[in-house]
Amino acid sequence: MSDDLAHPAGTRPRAAPDTGDARHTAAATAPRHRIAKVDVHRVSMPIGGDLSDATRKVDRLGFVIVRITTEAGLEGIGVTYHEVGGEATTELIRRNMTPHLLGRDPFDTEMLWTEFFHYLRGIGRKGLTFCALSAVDTALWDLKGKIVGLPLVRYLGGGRTKVPVYASGGWTSLSDEALVEEVLAMTRRGFTTVKVKVGYGGGTEPRRDVARIAKVREAIGPDVRLLVDANNAFSAAAAVKLANMLREYDIFLFEEPVFADDIPGLRAFKRGTDIPLGTGEHEYTKYGVRDLILGEAVDIVQADGARAGGYTEMLKIGALTQAFNIPFAPHAMENIHLHLVAAMPNALFLECLVMFEEMTALTFRDAPRPVNGFMEVPDLPGLGLELDMDFINDHDEA
Repeated sequence: MSDDLAHPAGTRPRAAPDTGDARHTAAATAPRHRIAKVDVHRVSMPIGGDLSDATRKVDRLGFVIVRITTEAGLEGIGVTYHEVGGEATTELIRRNMTPHLLGRDPFDTEMLWTEFFHYLRGIGRKGLTFCALSAVDTALWDLKGKIVGLPLVRYLGGGRTKVPVYASGGWTSLSDEALVEEVLAMTRRGFTTVKVKVGYGGGTEPRRDVARIAKVREAIGPDVRLLVDANNAFSAAAAVKLANMLREYDIFLFEEPVFADDIPGLRAFKRGTDIPLGTGEHEYTKYGVRDLILGEAVDIVQADGARAGGYTEMLKIGALTQAFNIPFAPHAMENIHLHLVAAMPNALFLECLVMFEEMTALTFRDAPRPVNGFMEVPDLPGLGLELDMDFINDHDEA
């Protein structure tokens, strides 16, 4: 902890004369923190009702949770997704990653990340392998913040105390009436930015998409920012046509209009409309985001730290977006991304997936929640999150 934090204004003691010997002695006697234990949990819950986007139905959601504990008893936590394949993620962490973590210094995040990258690259440079690495890396960063006694936003050099957040939902399986009611419920909670799905009928009925977006815009009025998400539904030509049909409704962002790996299609979309293109939630590592940027296939980068490689890699991704003067807006996991967004000057906002709110509230004790379109950054060490171990132990599937 810094002197400024340890001593209130006006009470800071006079510093002793600085000597090289004193610095070297302090460095030599500073305690080394070692990882003593790694625990992995898996919790999930069914989704009520029929929730579908343009390309898939969602019937269950949850988290894979990593707890890394030092010999001194300090604990860092990390989280990734458990919708499909969480069992494999859990076993990868438990069987293959944990032996490489025990006895290591949690401050060696860059070294550990690189070691795991090469150790695991033969079994996947995307997907579940990187979900596992993301959860482990985030837990290490949470642990580092706790060891030094600083919120991660301060550890990263940021100063924002609250961050804008938007509400995300509006599934294509909803009736027009239910869609409108959902976005109105979002605005009644104080959200000034909302996102809804397009790709009605699997992307085969663009005129229905236009009619639904027209109803949403009429309901929320002109002052609420409106984003749309196609979830990979269209060809580039069909997406451009739909985007230009939607222009009059003042769309702030059009997300994943084509398959996430179709960089030529994303580039064609970007050139075919003036609606900003958002993508990146299905990219992994700085290399995937690099290719999006150099491929002129993105206007707003939406990488997800629970997939792309944790805080170690998200810092590099954020630096790439800054170097190319592109806004950064991480996908979902608002409580994991909160400190990161608060520390990055080009970060637009967080995304609150409404369907995850109950799961988040059950998993964490008193986690920050959106209030009037903002989330307060916890002034607590690390991520500032506390797991509800009663819930986790009662519902652990691992």
